[in-house]
Amino acid sequence: MGRARRPSASDPESQKNRGVRAGTRRQGIATPWLFLAPYLLLFGSFVVLPAVLGVWISLHSWDYTLPNKPFVGLDNYVALFSPGSTVFGPFWGSMRATGIFTVLSVPLLLIVPLAVALLMSRKFPGRDFLRAIYFAPYVLGVAVISVLWRYLLDNNIGLVNHYLGLLGLPDDTAWTTTTPAAWVALVGVTVWWTLGFNAVIYLAGLQDIPIELYEAARVDGAGPWMQFLHVTIPGLKPILSFITIITLLASANMFGQSYLMTQGGPGRETRTAIYQIADAGLRNFQMGSAAAMSYVLTVFLMAISAFVFYIFREKQPKKLKKEVRS
Repeated sequence: MGRARRPSASDPESQKNRGVRAGTRRQGIATPWLFLAPYLLLFGSFVVLPAVLGVWISLHSWDYTLPNKPFVGLDNYVALFSPGSTVFGPFWGSMRATGIFTVLSVPLLLIVPLAVALLMSRKFPGRDFLRAIYFAPYVLGVAVISVLWRYLLDNNIGLVNHYLGLLGLPDDTAWTTTTPAAWVALVGVTVWWTLGFNAVIYLAGLQDIPIELYEAARVDGAGPWMQFLHVTIPGLKPILSFITIITLLASANMFGQSYLMTQGGPGRETRTAIYQIADAGLRNFQMGSAAAMSYVLTVFLMAISAFVFYIFREKQPKKLKKEVRS
């Protein structure tokens, strides 16, 4: 028997096959970009372009009611760090208010939803109903929540003071016009409003932890607290990182509750950074200064986010590190 003829490079059939493969390869490269195109278009239009435009505005004395918007370079940024400027005090006061709210609210929004999720992960009658109850406030808008609680916490007609009086407690607390009561009101309302979202994420993470780990821990004599420390918390580490980041960012960007419940008062005590940025840009027509404020706040949030990622990073065992180095 003769050997089969090997097709040559000049064979028409071979050239046709190469052309088909090349066309398929080109189509394979283009296909992912076609699927990504709608997202990239929206992302570029509503994220990248506004961010670049914001940097450009921050380099100008930008009053959108006037035709001329002179270029001032870094003057808007320098003013934010110059104690003698008119924007220094209000801006850093708002940053202080943002820090107070973040420090008070974030730990509660990490711990309380986790406790709720641990409770809801157990089987008992009415569990699904309670899950819906805890999550229900989160579907309401910030305007609805803030206006509702503003009336409930009113010093004269609010139901909160009324029921506190029935319990024999002080019934004349000015929840929205004095500190620290205003901070208690803002933090309490925010935790009540948003804990359901974090609890749902925790609950999904708890369901992904293998039950065999808990059984092994019980066999080794671990009680509920030790199981929580050595099984639940390590199993929730990626979820904890995610919830910490989104809660920090949400708390640092708080605006609606302060604007609608306390109007930034008393004085400027509860005027957060976003409140100050909106006031400077939209009420005082200082868009350049407001844009500079927003980017200073962004740098702070990026630094905090990087720190959180560093804390929750996966740590290699010391033995493995030595083997890698050697």
